[in-house]
Amino acid sequence: MAFMATFLNLIIMLSVVSTGKALSLNYYEKTCHDLEFIVLKAVKDASAKDKTVPAALLRMHFHDCFVRGCDASVLLNSKGNNKAEKDGPPNISLHAYYVIDNAKKALEAKCPGVVSCADILALAARDAVYLSGGPKWDVPKGRKDGRTSKASETRQLPAPTFNISQLQKSFSQRALSAEDLVALSGGHTLGFSHCSSFRNRIQNFNATHQVDPSLNPSFAAKLKSTCLLKNKAKNAGATMDPSSTTFDNTYYKLILQQKGLFSSDQALLDSPNTKRLVSKFAASQEAFYKAFAKSMIKMSSINGGQEVRKDCRKIN
Repeated sequence: MAFMATFLNLIIMLSVVSTGKALSLNYYEKTCHDLEFIVLKAVKDASAKDKTVPAALLRMHFHDCFVRGCDASVLLNSKGNNKAEKDGPPNISLHAYYVIDNAKKALEAKCPGVVSCADILALAARDAVYLSGGPKWDVPKGRKDGRTSKASETRQLPAPTFNISQLQKSFSQRALSAEDLVALSGGHTLGFSHCSSFRNRIQNFNATHQVDPSLNPSFAAKLKSTCLLKNKAKNAGATMDPSSTTFDNTYYKLILQQKGLFSSDQALLDSPNTKRLVSKFAASQEAFYKAFAKSMIKMSSINGGQEVRKDCRKIN
């Protein structure tokens, strides 16, 4: 464990230097010393009542960072004629915004006007992983909140139907590597997916096959019974992996068994480099944890806001 902590601290130092975005580990040391305890309490309290909260917060942070950088634009409400990111098709199923609101309310009482919503979300995503049994890392802070949020821009998010070249392009546009792609995809170890995100694999896959031939047949039959044969319940779907509330490396083991849920999960086997990384993370949870922490720091340092919001749901 001592080695792990030293390794992660080294990663953090390198990452903060390389991003050069005015983020720092002690950004709030003098202005809001209890920040991390306050955010952790909000995440812990919510997670104790609703076990889906950690997955929701991790996904919310990903979706924030991939559109306009990590600027909390995903938290803004639609207003007037402007439809905000949270109402874009990929984000309709995001939830647990109240956790960020609760943390913000507590922080405004303690240190008003100081902590950005973007930093709260980055910390909450880290805490979500840690509370689910995953790695813990120091989060560089100092992000600002954005003033623009457009539902149309959620088209920039990588889709569950993406192939390997589309995934690599999406990540490289954000200066994220193939290793970042494979490591961050491991976030799919947490949570649940509605049938709509993987129906393409079990129904009318292509002209030759009804079902995606890269899908394990018994797993495909199970998904079909959930999504196609039963009544079309609005909330029908499947957990991302059987241990869907525990952050572990099961996700990679399932991909190697052809039991990845999304096309984009199984696509990680379609290039030699990404396939090698899937095998590496399936074999070693420690290697996955180190890579995930490193990639989360890198992704969460993509940054582009202008202000510190008083209310995370609306601009100042």
